[in-house]
Amino acid sequence: MRIKSQRDFFTGLMFLLLGVAFAWGSGNYPMGSAGRMGPGYFPLMLGIMLAGLGVVITVKAMVIETIDGDPIGSISWKPLVFIIAANLVFGIAIGGMPSIGLPPQGLIVGIFALTFIASNAGDEFNFKEVFVLAVILSIISYGAFIMLLKMQFPVWPTWLAR
Repeated sequence: MRIKSQRDFFTGLMFLLLGVAFAWGSGNYPMGSAGRMGPGYFPLMLGIMLAGLGVVITVKAMVIETIDGDPIGSISWKPLVFIIAANLVFGIAIGGMPSIGLPPQGLIVGIFALTFIASNAGDEFNFKEVFVLAVILSIISYGAFIMLLKMQFPVWPTWLAR
């Protein structure tokens, strides 16, 4: 059988592998039942659904003919690097890095850093728009995580909250 859409084939393969990894990893946690779910139940179901979706997409890529074979283009490195970096910086800002003496910087600093770094992934950067987006995201995140869900993690940097 011939691959008729490279893009769909590799997308399906990625979903299939991620689904298997989630299902496999869920085996380390108690499953529970549908009525009383354990910590492994959700990753198992997610893994099964992702793997199933991957199979469907992969089979479709080998059955349905496309005009030019949907070749995979080159990797867009700039967005990939900026989005990954933004998430890493956000994680470090929220949790700090005690091993090197960096205390947690808090939710607000983390969201501002995430927004400003991730916004560089695109072709255009408008400081005013990004700033407004960061403020809105900070307000929504504070309301959702701190006020409604009552989660306990730093909102502001430790040096500012004293």
